[in-house]
Amino acid sequence: MTKMLFILTLIFCTSAQVKAADADAGKALYATCAACHGASGEGIAAMNSPALTGQSEAYIVRQLSNFRSGIRGADASDVTGMQMRGMAATLVDDSAITNVSAYIASLPAAVSTEDTTGANLRNGENQYVAACGACHGGVAQGNDSLNAPRLAGLGAVYLKRQYQNFAAGIRGSHPDDRLGQQMKMMASMLASEKDLDDVIAFIGSR
Repeated sequence: MTKMLFILTLIFCTSAQVKAADADAGKALYATCAACHGASGEGIAAMNSPALTGQSEAYIVRQLSNFRSGIRGADASDVTGMQMRGMAATLVDDSAITNVSAYIASLPAAVSTEDTTGANLRNGENQYVAACGACHGGVAQGNDSLNAPRLAGLGAVYLKRQYQNFAAGIRGSHPDDRLGQQMKMMASMLASEKDLDDVIAFIGSR
C-alpha cells in the first residue's frame, strides 16, 4: 500500500512539473505581443493596446484562452477583440498560453501616467467604491479570489471602451463567458458618462 502511494505521488508530482509554466519559454513567445503591447508590457495607447503588467497569471491565461476559443472577441463590433482573437490563435496550445502568461505576470506593474485634469476624483472615488471596489479592490488592485482583474494601470481609453462594450452587450454575451456576463450586468450601475469618466480618472490616479 505504501509503495503504491509513493508511485501515485511520483506520477502526480511529475505531471505537475511537466505542466508547470515556463516563463523563459514565454519570453520568446512574448516577442509577438510586444509589437502592440510594448517591450515591457506597458501598453501602447496609440495602438489601443492596454498594459498587460500587474495582472495575475490566472487572469491572463483566462483571457488568452477566451480569445483563442472565440468566447471573447466574437462580436463584429469589437474590432480590437477580433484582432486579439487572431493573435491568440498563434499560441498553438495550452502550454504556450501558460508560458507567455507566466512571463507577462513576472513583469513589474506599469506606473500610471494618466492625466486626471478636469475630473472629479472625489465623485470618481465614491462611484468606484459603490460599483467596483467590492470585486476589484479598494485601490483597483484586483482580486484573484473573485476572478476580478487589476484595473489600475490599464489606461483610460481601454477602460472606457471595455466598460461601454459590456454595457452594450458587445462583451459578455457569449453563453460560456460567465464572468463577462457578471460584468455586463454591473455595467449598468454608473448613471452617466461623466460618472464613468470620473471613475476611470480615479482608477488612473491609483
